[in-house]
Amino acid sequence: MNTKKKTRPTGNASTRPEDQRLSIGSSFAYGFQHVLTMYGGIIAPPLIIGAAAGMSSQDIGLLIAACLFVGGLATILQTVGIPFFGSQLPLVQGVSFAGVSTMVAIVNGGGGIQAVFGSVIVASLIGLAITPLFAKIIKFFPPVVTGTVITTIGLTLMPVAANWAMGGNAKAENYGSVANIGLAAATTAVVLLLSKVGNAAISRLSILLAMVIGTVIAAVTGMADFSKVGQGEIVAFPTPFAFGPPTFEIAAIVSMLIVILVTLTETSADIIAVGEIVDTKVDSKRIGNGLRADMLSSAISPVFNSFTQSAFAQNVGLVAITGVKSRFVVSAGGLILVILGLLPVLGRVVAAVPTPVLGGAGVVLFGTVAASGIRTLAKVEYRNNMNLIVVAASIGFGMIPIAAPKFYDQFPSWFSTIFHSGISSAAVMAILLNVLFNHFKKGNSDNQSVFVAGTNRVVTEADLACLAEGDRFENGKLIDCDGNEVPIKTSAEH
Repeated sequence: MNTKKKTRPTGNASTRPEDQRLSIGSSFAYGFQHVLTMYGGIIAPPLIIGAAAGMSSQDIGLLIAACLFVGGLATILQTVGIPFFGSQLPLVQGVSFAGVSTMVAIVNGGGGIQAVFGSVIVASLIGLAITPLFAKIIKFFPPVVTGTVITTIGLTLMPVAANWAMGGNAKAENYGSVANIGLAAATTAVVLLLSKVGNAAISRLSILLAMVIGTVIAAVTGMADFSKVGQGEIVAFPTPFAFGPPTFEIAAIVSMLIVILVTLTETSADIIAVGEIVDTKVDSKRIGNGLRADMLSSAISPVFNSFTQSAFAQNVGLVAITGVKSRFVVSAGGLILVILGLLPVLGRVVAAVPTPVLGGAGVVLFGTVAASGIRTLAKVEYRNNMNLIVVAASIGFGMIPIAAPKFYDQFPSWFSTIFHSGISSAAVMAILLNVLFNHFKKGNSDNQSVFVAGTNRVVTEADLACLAEGDRFENGKLIDCDGNEVPIKTSAEH
């Protein structure tokens, strides 16, 4: 495979890392790796919502194909971009998991799948109208905020990887079995070994190759099932409003609007996160373009029987671990998603990848997201300010719904919808605390609490009086201006 990167001039934008163009073969190989990374996440919402609506397996299959098709189109819009729409960053789009519980509640409330589609359309159009407000909050996302959010994204995704590694289905008899976890561990080991290989192409494709090798191991050991690949239609185009025209219920729309606000917050964080990883400029205009693409895709998706669209955080980790920053690689992944949506047989092939294999790769991927956040936090100044407590409180707040998923169950639904997401919780807390301590500085002092006490190194005047001009420390020894060692004695010896 030709892995030589080819850069084609695209005006002033050609200098941006994300505008780098690879060969067609490399682009689709890396793009397919993105698809494998997020495939489990994109098919989970239609599976859950379809089951709640009492749909047949055939109808649920239609939902899955629709979600793949729309996710691919949304990804292409986000990465390629058109005027006012698309951040032109390597972000994979797909059905947002943030709205699953709300959609299930709408279905169970008697509205059915038509009310879900109607609420998504209206709420997304409202979201589209308010994106200028979100685009102007870039000044409230300094490294102390972005680093905190990126770290939290990685940490909140770890339970997903663990669940996949255990088998994905908690009701299955082999859930958490040694065989499942062993397969996940083997996949992780392959990722690490391939990453160490001196060949750059193999190292960058380590996730994809590890998934292939993991699937082969599963097939040999009888843990992979390809029997359903040949069942069902080979080609199927998503039929507009296949489940009937949407209905519009006020309560459902209000509930879905809360989900849209969460989606806007999470997508803003993902845009900034991938901007940090790619090392490119992300301003309010770019965030606005990305959010508008998100909302436009979400508003159109119900026409093709899909749901709200959002950037996938796990693919941000893939950009970090592979170092492939090209947005056109993700565009290729979007095209693959479109093809999978049109060819259900190919989707069934990808679906045959055992969940533990995805979990094994996810451990490295999601850990890389957290590591990227830690790298950003390392750039933060912690002396004589409250940045340390901003980071500590925000990450702690973000971990609450992860450590205790039922923590907000007794709260109002609008509140629990927002703060049930660890990413949203951390983002809200980090933004508020950053504003409180770093924008409204009245009342601040050098040492606000024990969190900052002792962050500065202090030397007394008496210590300085003992030093002469030109004295310096080298390898733990005090050297004078002439290069002679000055003996250091304890107080008792002196």
